Amino acid sequence: MSTKKKLLEAAAGNAGEAVYVDDVFSTYLYDGNSTARNIVNGIDLSGEGGLVWTKGRNLSWRNTLYDTENGVSIGPLNTAETDAPNAGNTQRVTSFNSDGYALGTNGNVNGSSYNYVSWTFRKAPKFFDVVTYTGTGSAQNISHNLGSVPGAIIIKRTSATEDWLVYHRSTGNEAGTGLNETAATYTGVTAYWNSTTPTDSVFTVNTHARVNTSGETYVAYLFAHNDGDGEFGETGDQDIIKCGSYTGNGSADGPEIDLGFEPQWLLLKNASSPGDWMIFDVMRGWSPGDNNNKRLYPNLSNVESGTTDRLLIQANGFKVITSQSPYNNNGDTYIYIAIRRPMKTPESGTEVFKPTLYTGNSSQQTLSGFGFPSDIVINKNRSSTASTGSFLTSRLTSGGNYLRTNLTAAELTGFGSIGFDEQDGITLPSLTNINGSGTTYVAYAFKRAPGFFDVVAYTGDGQTTQTLNHNLGVTPELMIGKRRNDTQNWVVYHSLVGAGKYYNLNTTSGASTLSTVWGGVAPTSTQFTVGNSTTVNFNGDSYISYHFATLAGVSKVGSYTGTGSNVDVNCGFSAGARFVLIKRTDSTGDWYVWDTERGIAAGNDPYILLNSTAAEVTSTDYIDPLSSGFTVTSSAPAALNASGGTYIFLAIA
Repeated sequence: MSTKKKLLEAAAGNAGEAVYVDDVFSTYLYDGNSTARNIVNGIDLSGEGGLVWTKGRNLSWRNTLYDTENGVSIGPLNTAETDAPNAGNTQRVTSFNSDGYALGTNGNVNGSSYNYVSWTFRKAPKFFDVVTYTGTGSAQNISHNLGSVPGAIIIKRTSATEDWLVYHRSTGNEAGTGLNETAATYTGVTAYWNSTTPTDSVFTVNTHARVNTSGETYVAYLFAHNDGDGEFGETGDQDIIKCGSYTGNGSADGPEIDLGFEPQWLLLKNASSPGDWMIFDVMRGWSPGDNNNKRLYPNLSNVESGTTDRLLIQANGFKVITSQSPYNNNGDTYIYIAIRRPMKTPESGTEVFKPTLYTGNSSQQTLSGFGFPSDIVINKNRSSTASTGSFLTSRLTSGGNYLRTNLTAAELTGFGSIGFDEQDGITLPSLTNINGSGTTYVAYAFKRAPGFFDVVAYTGDGQTTQTLNHNLGVTPELMIGKRRNDTQNWVVYHSLVGAGKYYNLNTTSGASTLSTVWGGVAPTSTQFTVGNSTTVNFNGDSYISYHFATLAGVSKVGSYTGTGSNVDVNCGFSAGARFVLIKRTDSTGDWYVWDTERGIAAGNDPYILLNSTAAEVTSTDYIDPLSSGFTVTSSAPAALNASGGTYIFLAIA
């Protein structure tokens, strides 16, 4: 719904709630258990309708598709085969629910020892629709409720064996591609769509058996292409899906595709030459290095495969970074469907932040129960024998690579796909520093969300300034950056001192003046700027930037002045802060961290230091709980509460 339309409806007293991509699309990871179960992904299928597409990741078996128009009794469709659905398969998807769907015990979707992914598409105007129809053998118009001109249509005959067929706006109304085939797009075929471009209410099928044999039944899945005319998000005018194309250039410096949003899911095919269809998503792993561009294939039953450095996610789209033919043949046309990353603003801190205590076991282990898919995790050894600092890993940097907040060292690599391949947790490698046998640790999990926190991975260009996009949705008040592939200090921006100064996360130093770090340019709600300092922008080097902002009731980025007496820091919370980070800015001081898992109480409160290898300190009472935020006590040292001293902080409710 456009902003104008929403205002008109509001004036009439019937404005509806905003709809987000979070409400209509889900990528969900799960391990099979051979027991009937519900998959709760927050998508209303029983009320709104839609499609569930499931694939075993380590199971060489079918892509399984069920939709609400055909129901579960018809049996599954398989994109890699021409078969009609088999009604005898009753233990796969067994029902559609108001918050997801139910699974049976069939090994194709829920076998013990296998892991799976499901992609759920909810019917919604300007996103997705499902239509069933009966063929007539002559050209006919099929009505739909997409509310916009389809960007792509996938059709399958359900009453008999037949190939799949895909219409895509980039190849036109006399072309089609088989979803179950590797062949290039068939062009100059009028028997598919009758040379008629679909409209916002109908699409036309001609006489070809793939789309319109008399008396046969068909299902069509319609995907919108919104280019500035979406109806999603808080403003009701944002796009969440694009059906587009790009032309390969045969270079490792491949095309850069501007979607206008950061994608979380991508379906890709070379339309000019034979090649597989490929699906990427950020939940399974879509990041550079360590075989973490993970692919599944609609036209194959193969297990998931990983590749290194093929497609790079960017804040406004993606970039091709290989010359290989499945992605970038010179002169070839590549078609895609891309879906936007989650965009809903959180209402509580528990939706986006979770502290967890755990004990290492010196072998791979999974921390779970975060309650959300995390995007960064910070791990710290609490033990008195600690010899290393805090380890930070990010979904956008594969989750198997670690930066250390107390060091200038480059990223620690070599842990493959270990990391964020979990629905609500993280898998740790047998790395002594974060998983040593019998050692106690704390982990902080953060989820990216508008208004709260964002992550941007980028490549330096060495220019005087480089302007980069972000998806925080508001102006960042705190930015923390690090050069990933080489030695360099961490750098920190805080709105208190502005773009002419910076701090180092790995040292105790106060604010330093140097305009080449942030280019002297303050960030905005959509972009931030880096200068030509090697800490942030050396040509060809890899960087990561973490952005935080104040979000009412969720987070607070701010500052306070010390008094030497108790200082109440009002963050606007109602039940106190669960996480507090403090740094003195007018003099030297450590980066202190407290959390409620280890204890923020009226007595002693354990703290750790992000800039140090020191073990947790448990014998001090430097902060106290406060319902609106936190209290810095009179017993706190000058690094936290000197009279007239200036301090910056990040607090999370």
